[in-house]
Amino acid sequence: MLKRAQALFLSLLSLVVLLPIAGSAFAESSASQLNMPQGVTEVSQAAYDIHMIMIWVCTVIGVGVFGFMFYVMYAHRKSRGAVAENFHEHLGVELLWTIVPTIILIVMAFPATTALLKVYDTDNPDIEIKITGYQWKWQYEYLGEGVKFMSELRTSDDEVYGREPKGEHYLREVTEALVLPVGKKIRFLVTGNDVIHSWWVPDFGVKRDAVPGLFTAGWAKTDKPGTYVGECTELCGQGHAFMPVVVEVKEEAEYNEWLANKKAEAVEYASTIGKEWAPEELMAKGEEVYLQSCAGCHQADGGGIPGVFPAIKGSPIALGPQIGHIAVLIDGVPGSAMQSFADQLSEVNIAAVIHYQRNAWGNDVGDVTQPIDVLNYKQSK
Repeated sequence: MLKRAQALFLSLLSLVVLLPIAGSAFAESSASQLNMPQGVTEVSQAAYDIHMIMIWVCTVIGVGVFGFMFYVMYAHRKSRGAVAENFHEHLGVELLWTIVPTIILIVMAFPATTALLKVYDTDNPDIEIKITGYQWKWQYEYLGEGVKFMSELRTSDDEVYGREPKGEHYLREVTEALVLPVGKKIRFLVTGNDVIHSWWVPDFGVKRDAVPGLFTAGWAKTDKPGTYVGECTELCGQGHAFMPVVVEVKEEAEYNEWLANKKAEAVEYASTIGKEWAPEELMAKGEEVYLQSCAGCHQADGGGIPGVFPAIKGSPIALGPQIGHIAVLIDGVPGSAMQSFADQLSEVNIAAVIHYQRNAWGNDVGDVTQPIDVLNYKQSK
């Protein structure tokens, strides 16, 4: 009978040991991961290592405790005439199950502390990027480089509302991705403009809250080029699910070429502010900007949502003085959902969308808003 009990114990032990291995194999081939992703940065690797150490420590403890428990229950079952001992305490056992866990926790504290210090070591970065969360988009600014742009969802409303088949990268495609070089330490300075957001890229092991008026720092460094996807993980309003994060990691030469192109675009853009734009150019560009940044609240036809978002069609702002219309977009409207677009849209885009709103849907004010008008208003404040 004892041999049968030992055989049963060994079978259970083998099953418990093989389950994590089988789970890992399944996780590699299945979309539903059973384990924590390993990631591609030093921070994510440190977190993964701690996770796996704890998994194996818990596995060994579980096998030992449950294996011993099953063996005792089987070998000393009542049907064999076993009689339980009558006692109230055992000092040796109590010391054992107190001292052993304490030693395990002390030992685990060393690698955990090392990993935690690494997570918050944002000193001496090669590149600094300011990340600002907006409802519902991200702004990336490469500090000291003169490069700044918005990144927002590119998935169409037709896909979202089921009017068209969902694409391969549904809710995971953006107008412009954050671009990083391999082998460089990147410091992220994360903040929010309106409400609390949270910038998260699982493969980087980085999740930082974007709190208005506060900067939280994180960092990443990877040697693996590729595209990595994350999302906002703080409930931030009706568009929370439509706020993906997409990061492209490139070889250094490719990154330098991309950065040079962005700087050239910035120089070229500066020359367009003083340009006299034709009304037709402003209408075409303004419609594009409106559909991307305004139609979500004010609707594509400018009719708004009664009682929620005011209409622009026939509104006093769109039909009133041009300076008042500029002020609404630059300053926002306190106490309402209308936020400032001063940092979200360029002077050209603000001028274009104002011109479009003042001359679409029968508004027909007839004036022309130029980018220089927007810049002058900003500088006057």
